[in-house]
Amino acid sequence: MSHIRPAGPYDLPGTYRVSIQTADAGADGSALFTNPDLLGHIYVGGYIVAEPDLAFVLVDGNGVAGYVLGARDTRRFEAWQEREWWPRLRTQYPITGGSTLDDELISHLHTPVTAPESVVERYPAHLHIDLLPRAQGKGLGRVMLETLFDALRAGGVSGVHLDVGEDNHNAIAFYRHLGFVELDRGVDSIYMGMELS
Repeated sequence: MSHIRPAGPYDLPGTYRVSIQTADAGADGSALFTNPDLLGHIYVGGYIVAEPDLAFVLVDGNGVAGYVLGARDTRRFEAWQEREWWPRLRTQYPITGGSTLDDELISHLHTPVTAPESVVERYPAHLHIDLLPRAQGKGLGRVMLETLFDALRAGGVSGVHLDVGEDNHNAIAFYRHLGFVELDRGVDSIYMGMELS
């Protein structure tokens, strides 16, 4: 039986696993990366450490099956990452100039992508959500997002955005169904937002 609960530091290994096992447009991306931790360092760890009240995991008998993570103030969170999160990772992972997917992620650690001001202005919060295949198609993604939305609303947040790969058609359709609208385009991604008030 699956249930959703607040995430804690003890969930880092499980959430990092989910991150890489959904990295290929929702499919298992384990074979694409040499270092299985890099994705988690970028898209998971900082949220559980800095905003634990907006971090939730879906767990079942086999462990962590998904997560939804949020930051209530994107610019404040980016500033925290710059002070507290990226420096140690940059020391651990220097830029090598290579061209692998790992090298791309390491480059991201050194020059993180930030959301356009036009997006953050109206939709100040942002989120990441991933579910393993065993947890998909059961309505759990919606329940997890509603759990996060309730927490954001309780904190007075007016809108939330996300950044989804333009090739992740299932996710894009899912977000549209929930009420997210396209706001802007990144290099190979789409920014989508939803008002919470």
